[in-house]
Amino acid sequence: RYQIHTGLQHSIIRPTQPNCLPLDNVTLPQKLKEVGYSTHMVGKWHLGFYRRECMPTQRGFDTFFGSLLGSGDYYTHFKCDSPGICGYDLYENDNAAWDHDNGIYSTQMYTQKVQQILASHNPRKPLFLYIAYQAVHSPLQAPGKYFEHYRSINNINRRRYAAMLACLDEAINNVTLALKSYGYYENSIIIYSSDNGGQPMAGGSNWPLRGSKGTYWEGGIRAVGFVHSPLLKNKGSVCKELVHITDWFPTLITLAEGQIDEDIQLDGYDIWETISEGRRSPRVDILHNIDPIYTKAKNGSWAAGYGIWNTAIQSAIRVNHWKLLTGNPGYSDWVPPQAFSNAGPNRWHNERISWSAGKTVWLFNITADPYERVDLSSRYPDVVKQLLRRLSHFNKTAVPVRYPPKDPRSNPKLNGGVWGPWFKEDEKKKKSDKSRGVNKQKKNKNKNK
Repeated sequence: RYQIHTGLQHSIIRPTQPNCLPLDNVTLPQKLKEVGYSTHMVGKWHLGFYRRECMPTQRGFDTFFGSLLGSGDYYTHFKCDSPGICGYDLYENDNAAWDHDNGIYSTQMYTQKVQQILASHNPRKPLFLYIAYQAVHSPLQAPGKYFEHYRSINNINRRRYAAMLACLDEAINNVTLALKSYGYYENSIIIYSSDNGGQPMAGGSNWPLRGSKGTYWEGGIRAVGFVHSPLLKNKGSVCKELVHITDWFPTLITLAEGQIDEDIQLDGYDIWETISEGRRSPRVDILHNIDPIYTKAKNGSWAAGYGIWNTAIQSAIRVNHWKLLTGNPGYSDWVPPQAFSNAGPNRWHNERISWSAGKTVWLFNITADPYERVDLSSRYPDVVKQLLRRLSHFNKTAVPVRYPPKDPRSNPKLNGGVWGPWFKEDEKKKKSDKSRGVNKQKKNKNKNK
């Protein structure tokens, strides 16, 4: 489902927020368990954990080994959300994995866990393994030996990033070798994908694409990926069709011969034939997002959106070759590769944009201009209107944003120094029972009065 259909369309789930993927959203592992799959997760969860029901083991995974938060130290697995709000974040199933806290770099530790799972499972029985490596997220850390090949990179952030990626490459190789040696490989499908564009401030590079992680420019939303499997019909081909992360859910359930309930409103498509046989994608559009809470564009208005859409709202949509952005687009520069400069993204190092001041609508032909250099919004007002109508249509189906304020009870100090579920269901009950009692008393008082 698109973010607008889960309530998670604004920012990320913060460690101290009482928020998680809504419990009525059925997950991929839940659907695969229905058809006899063992389901295992290794790595980064980041879908909320404030109550036990939000934990990976309650959302379809037989086992979980990894972190609940979005980032943390690769060796100590500690994370501070703000000064004094710090905790340990490494889990085995529902408990802190203190016994694994022996200073192993997380990329290598997760790979070892994957190898153990593959060694102990029967390869003739179906298996779903979700590995969400922490690399290459900040903080930029890597074991010393991986730096050797990258001494020529002057920029220290870029050098660390390269070392982290070399270690990740080795990990993917080791997982593939384990699939082969334990007898899974011939009947397996490996999907490798990233979740967003790079962060130029932390070693990443999206050049020659525009923008960075956290924006709706192509540099923020285009992610590389590949599917590797002996089951592919066309091997070694490049797929240039529209594919979106929501497509994995129906694609993998269909491949596993599972059932997709007809009443579930899905935004994804089964794209297996697109990937395997090179057929056209069933998808004609992608709603990148509509974020009604993000800082509004000062000059945005209904008038600028032809009375169809308020262009103060941050949003982006792709329909066939066209892409439309509205609102405050975020960091909009093209950042050239920083490999040989320690300067980092500074004024002379970027292509600064001044001409876009005051703009709140952009239109690009992404096929012809993936770098988003030629804005066509004034040349094709009819296309702009058409895409604004599509945005408006999507927005009618949006659910309210879930972005609650921080809860002081989330502080790891109150939870044995560990980030973990803090919201107790019985507390809620007691409170509502108490308030019922209070209401009764009030009623009685009123009666007496």
